[in-house]
Amino acid sequence: MIIDISHHQDPYLIDYVKLCSQLDMAIVRVQYGSRTIDRHYKTHISEMKKNNVPFGVYAWVRGVSERDMEVEATDFYNRAKDLDPAFYVLDVEEESMTNMRTGINAYIKKLRLLTDKKVGIYIGHHLYEEFNLDLDKADFVWIPHYGVNNGQPNSIPDFPCDIHQYTSKGRLEGYSGDLDLNRLLGDKPLEFFTGDKDEVYVTKKEFEEFKSNLIKALKGSD
Repeated sequence: MIIDISHHQDPYLIDYVKLCSQLDMAIVRVQYGSRTIDRHYKTHISEMKKNNVPFGVYAWVRGVSERDMEVEATDFYNRAKDLDPAFYVLDVEEESMTNMRTGINAYIKKLRLLTDKKVGIYIGHHLYEEFNLDLDKADFVWIPHYGVNNGQPNSIPDFPCDIHQYTSKGRLEGYSGDLDLNRLLGDKPLEFFTGDKDEVYVTKKEFEEFKSNLIKALKGSD
């Protein structure tokens, strides 16, 4: 069970012990562009830590130029770094500049200079083809696709992803309001997201390619 959470979920209305007992991971919003800092991200993260829930952080992207994207990346990193998130995610849900592919590449490049943590991209399902982002620049992809938005995972995105946000109307004990619920949909295990940065996880496809190349190399050395 994976939730993403922001200041729209008021900490005063959350029983974190109950909520966190059901979670495998949380993804907490830090900012909406550079100017709007999430009011409750530090509280959400503090409670996740208290209740031993692994977490990453995300930022809604609003940069209007490559330079502005770099500023947003720097602000995002600086606001989250001392909280030691497992990963960072760019939340791409609006066209803030003409060439979003170039802008997102600039954002990721800057973030890579600042951290060695994994970097993911959340891309709106309806924007996937239009924005044509260079998803190879990211370590993982997260896509929202609800189907019938009734709290259940009853749809599959049209595009490959590692995390699937399957509803915005999920319900869990400890909070009476709606929650975004997510599931792993690719071949990356939970440990890929929550594990130590020095550990290396590979997909089954990557392993098979490595094995095939190794066999060829060994045969060539006979």
